[in-house]
Amino acid sequence: MNKYILTIISILLSYNLVAQNAILKGKITDVSNNQPVPFANVIVVGTQIGSTSDFDGNFIITGLNPGYVKLQISFIGYKTKISSDILLSNDKIPFIEINLEPTDEIISEVVVKADPFEKKQESPIAMQSIGIKEIEGNPGSNRDISRVIQSFPGVGSTPAFRNDVIIRGGGPSENRFFLDGVEIPVLNHFSTQGASGGPVGIINADFIQNVDFYSGSFPANKYNALSGILDFRQKEGNKDKTSYQATLGASETAFTIDGPIGEKISYIFSVRKSYLQFLFEALELPFLPTFNDYQLKLKYNIDNKNQITVISIGSLDFLKLNDNIKNPDASQEYILSQIPVNNQWSYTFGTVYKHFTENGFHTFVLSRNMLNNQFYKYPDNNENLDKSFDYLSTEAENKLRYEYTTLKNGVKYNFGLNLEYAKYYNSTSQQVFYNEAIINLNYKTNLDIFKYGLSAQASKTVFNENLLMSFGIRTDANNYNDNMNNPVNQLSPRFSLSYSLAKNTLLNAGIGRFFQQAAYTTLGFRDNSEILINQENAKYIGANHYNLSLEHRLSKSIILSLEGFYKDYFQYPIDLTTGASLANQGADYSSVAGATEVDFYGTGKAVGFEFLNRINYNKFTLLASYTYVRSQFTDINNKLISSAWDSKHLLTITGSQEFKNNWRVGFKWRFVGGLPYTPYDLETSANIQAWNAKGQAYLDYNNLNSLRFNAFHQLDIRIDKNYFFNKWSLMLYIDIQNAYNFKNTGQDYIVREKNADGTYQTTNNNTEYVLKAVENKSGTVLPTIGIMVKF
Repeated sequence: MNKYILTIISILLSYNLVAQNAILKGKITDVSNNQPVPFANVIVVGTQIGSTSDFDGNFIITGLNPGYVKLQISFIGYKTKISSDILLSNDKIPFIEINLEPTDEIISEVVVKADPFEKKQESPIAMQSIGIKEIEGNPGSNRDISRVIQSFPGVGSTPAFRNDVIIRGGGPSENRFFLDGVEIPVLNHFSTQGASGGPVGIINADFIQNVDFYSGSFPANKYNALSGILDFRQKEGNKDKTSYQATLGASETAFTIDGPIGEKISYIFSVRKSYLQFLFEALELPFLPTFNDYQLKLKYNIDNKNQITVISIGSLDFLKLNDNIKNPDASQEYILSQIPVNNQWSYTFGTVYKHFTENGFHTFVLSRNMLNNQFYKYPDNNENLDKSFDYLSTEAENKLRYEYTTLKNGVKYNFGLNLEYAKYYNSTSQQVFYNEAIINLNYKTNLDIFKYGLSAQASKTVFNENLLMSFGIRTDANNYNDNMNNPVNQLSPRFSLSYSLAKNTLLNAGIGRFFQQAAYTTLGFRDNSEILINQENAKYIGANHYNLSLEHRLSKSIILSLEGFYKDYFQYPIDLTTGASLANQGADYSSVAGATEVDFYGTGKAVGFEFLNRINYNKFTLLASYTYVRSQFTDINNKLISSAWDSKHLLTITGSQEFKNNWRVGFKWRFVGGLPYTPYDLETSANIQAWNAKGQAYLDYNNLNSLRFNAFHQLDIRIDKNYFFNKWSLMLYIDIQNAYNFKNTGQDYIVREKNADGTYQTTNNNTEYVLKAVENKSGTVLPTIGIMVKF
């Protein structure tokens, strides 16, 4: 059998069929009114191959080589544009819509000033656009966008097997995510409620066209974020015929189908199912995760003036303990003792309607999203005992958003209004050790919150398009209490500019104030008397952003930038039990973030600078970024303390080279400075009542983040080989994470010593356990194989 497999692999590796049968179709429209742009020039970047759009704006290009391409589109009176990456194959005809922006300049000929690193007018600073080619081939990421962005400046990471989005020293709860204009609160499977992290991303890379990644200076129509925004644009379904894709990835299998429904409707739909639970069980790992998800996009082009987009995404996750391990070692025993059983599901469903006018368009977004999250834990996993932790929570949001975008006299305006009704339910039963005594915390919350927001933004280029200026303002409010219901308290102006100092050198700047509502887990926290403890003092969390950058383009394909940033936090919640800022929470599988009594007087700062070198040739790409960042937040005594994300140094170098016959080799090396951590309170941990309540050691918050891990670094390598046949395509990759087997040292595990008969050793008249520290080493070479079949 092995001989046959090796023979097949050898044949595939030696087979190099590349027929020039690929076809690309598309449509060129005016971004302001969706009217077709006839006679526009469309060129495949790096070639002399191209076409011209017809009276309806449609174009077709034939005789292309399969693989990734970009288009350059130009026409008199419009700014020349370079498209995002497009994957061509012999068996499928992609369709791409390109929106051209009218220029203020009066010209009689086409002026080619295309920018492959094009920024948004509303955010000329602290924004990067990421194409599907970078997502698909990013080493060590397995097509997961939460890991892909770790290549970009300002984005931190941890050695843990998690996708926490940590941007410029802010916590993983400070980000928001939009999918074709619809907000999706959940980005990862097994998501930490009240934050954003988890082990595996929920978005299928098969859907992504490109991603706009904001690390500051957000547009006014984006809201409820302090550190970052990921704005996803999805592909459209095939307009010619139904096509299929089957994928075997590093952790899951997937099936995707897309195609037309009549002449005006296209769709794309996928389902994914993990197989990690089988692999983990075979390796005798202590926990067995199972995740499933689906994703849908349907586009209905009614006519040139009206279009409807329907999107939906959902997940179903189960995490159970592996109780079949015989004689678990100390590390397995530690994980089994502290990880709870977790069942979670989520979904988002949204409809976007656009109506175009002569000089602009109206956008209506109606959506609903829901998260259901269950945790429970038995002491020592003994189901004959009462649960020490039993948690069930749901978050449901119903949203209506309206925006009007128009272009008048060279000024781009955007006005927005959003309404939202949220319902939060929580049932918590938990043993808590506090002030040398056990407290049985039992409460239920049913919380209804009505929210609204208003926004406006104006952007314009002047001085022969050498100066871009954008001013925005928004406010948000809700009915949780009087302070949060006053929109003046959340007034958030913002201003950004980009000035051309020389032909290829830009000075960019941004300043703004941003607000974010505290997590539902915080707003809905009650004591045993059913009082909403945090209601009286709750406020929106705020941050002032200051950004300044110098950007130089060495050529059309090479950009260098140096950017400084300062985030000034205020009204940050302080945990009144531990005395620590909630900014440190959000990266733990075994808890929910923010479910505690707090007060909103904390402050903080994240300050640093970023250097970026980005090269984008047709066959070679390089992204080198270095960030110096300091992240500090005050504790209960108003003392500034390094946060859990204060890594100081972030260095990432990511590169790829394409070779003949559709081979591609890539690498990613990242260095993350040692993160702070808090030592254990071994005296409290040894207390039998305390340990039995929590099932693990307690931290010494009097010495919050007083210790620091060693730096972490890792090399990931990826090799891709694509085969394009006449009626189907085969794509293979080998991804090797941690290629030189770096061993990371984490905080020691604390476990209880056992007697010969398996009972736990005690001391001090049977009031304390005997504890011991177990070294926590992690890291191994992790090779994975991916297979994608398209037909």
